[in-house]
Formats: sequence, C-alpha cells, structure tokens
Amino acid sequence: MTAGIYASRGNLKTLLLEKVAPGGLVAITDKVENYPGFPEGVNGYELVSRMEAQAKRFGLEIISAEVKVISQEGGWFLIRADGKEYQSQAVIIATGSIARRIGVNNEDKFQGRGVSYCATCDAPFFKNKEIVVVGGGDTAVEEALFLTNFVRKIYLVHRRDKLRATPILQSRILNHPKIQFYWDSVVAEIIGSERPKGVKIKNIRSGEITELAIDGIFIFIGFIPNTGFLKGFIELDQDGYIVIDSEMRTSRQGVYACGDVVKKNMRQIINACGEGATAAFNAQHYVEEMRDKTYK
Repeated sequence: MTAGIYASRGNLKTLLLEKVAPGGLVAITDKVENYPGFPEGVNGYELVSRMEAQAKRFGLEIISAEVKVISQEGGWFLIRADGKEYQSQAVIIATGSIARRIGVNNEDKFQGRGVSYCATCDAPFFKNKEIVVVGGGDTAVEEALFLTNFVRKIYLVHRRDKLRATPILQSRILNHPKIQFYWDSVVAEIIGSERPKGVKIKNIRSGEITELAIDGIFIFIGFIPNTGFLKGFIELDQDGYIVIDSEMRTSRQGVYACGDVVKKNMRQIINACGEGATAAFNAQHYVEEMRDKTYK
C-alpha cells in the first residue's frame, strides 16, 4: 500500500494486483499497538482500510487478481494474472510470506486472537500470562527469550530431544526460570471457544497427552515466502526469499521488492512501509530514465 501511495503521488500510472484483499496479514490482526500515530492501538483491518483510501485518493488502481507469471520483453514487463495480461515499465513485488502452520484445530480461527507468529508484535498483550511457544530453532529461542520480559510462564514445545538453535542461544534459555520444556512433543490440539484456553501436548515417543491451561500460543517454525511464481525470473535465496540491495533493487533491472517477501531479519509493518516507499522512489526514477532514453 505504501509503494502504491508513493508511486501514485509520483505521477506514475500505478496498478496494484492483490490476490485476496489489501493488507495481507495486517488485515487479520486484531490490534496493532506499535505503529506510530495510534496511541491506543488500531485494528489491523482499520489501518489497512485507511491506507487503501489514502492510496486511492492519489490515483492507485486496485484489481483483485493472482499473479501467475512475470516475464520481460524488451523494455516492458508482462504480468499475467487470472487470464489477463498487463504491461508495465517497472514492477514492485510485495507478495509477503505466510507463517508455517502446525496444522491443528482452532489455529487459523484464533490467529490474531491468542495464536501469534510474532513476539515483537504481540508480546505486550500477554503480560503476566502463561503461554506456549512452539519451535526449537534460533527464531523460536530468540522470540521465547523476548517473551520472558512480559509473560509469567512459557511452555516451550519442541518435537526433538534437543534445540536446533545456536549454542549461545541455548545457553541463555535452557536454565531460564520462566521456561519449562516439553521435549519430543507437539501441540496436538488448541482448546477454546473465543480464544485459546488450553492446549493438548502429545509426546511423539510415548503417545502421552498432557493438557495445559494457557492464555496464548506463539508458533515459530518458519515462514514461507510467496515467491513460487518468480523462480528463474529474479534471484531468490535458498529459502525462497527475494535477494535485494539497500535500494530494494532485485537482480533484474526494473524489478523491486519490499516487505516480508524479501531476505531480512525484522518483519514489521513499520519497516515494510519504509521499504515500500524506497521501492516506489527508485521505480519512479527507473521509469523516468527509460522514458528519457526513449525520447532521445
């Protein structure tokens, strides 16, 4: 949305092709408290709606369609989406990523209402609460350690008998007084009607089921970038994220990327917006350069 605002204000004819609805994961977030300008927090859908209205005011056109293929012929990019083809002199990719699910009942139902995939986003909502953290890699451990600044108790569930995180992170968490480990275990069920009230943890070796009363569950087993349609078109890293430089430029001239689809450490609304503005700024300069060459 920010890329659309900046590109449209830059007097570029700008089209946003959106698979479902603008906003991505933000639109289904119950409350956003760390975005500047909203002291009391803001509902994610409301925030996205305001961004959309702002972008449209500057002339952004939005079409609901899923992009299947992007190719290049001469100085034009061809974008194929839902049976139609669009031409563009520059492309900004902001397709985001989706969190890997554990695949149990109520997981999707409670997303944003007790089930979270981001400690930085949601930790303040769980002050003095008891929660479950799922995962055993660097991200899970880092996020669990961050959560200890807020919560009363963490039950860390990992399907193996030891963590996969780096040794220095393991040394920080293994004897932490707020964390209790469930090794060789998985979350088999999330219990609750409106919000999570408990979980059933299954030991995958013994089959034993343990039921815990908790207030929330944080899942850190990785993300999947929405880049399947880009293979062979631009450079992706081994995990499928788009490789960019500091100016949001991809490996292909005229193609820019921003947000959770790019290779980076911090995935927040605030830095995604900054990246969107940077991508649009550089895309505008690229289009202007192409026009100048054409006129000459």
